[in-house]
Amino acid sequence: MSEVTVSPKYQIVIPLEVRTRLRIKPGQRLSVLAGESSITLLPERSIEEMEGFLSGPAEEFEREPDRDI
Repeated sequence: MSEVTVSPKYQIVIPLEVRTRLRIKPGQRLSVLAGESSITLLPERSIEEMEGFLSGPAEEFEREPDRDI
């Protein structure tokens, strides 16, 4: 877990290892979610980056015998 410090202008710097892992680029937008006692930053992704994100389940799996049609 990384630690950051809030500047007098209420700004933070996202640590390099986090930026690298999440492929965050300068100028990229982040969604901010505030919880009871937490803040979550979610990188916004383009449609092209999301391709295949919600692909269906694998079609090759064994069904239970009573489920075969």
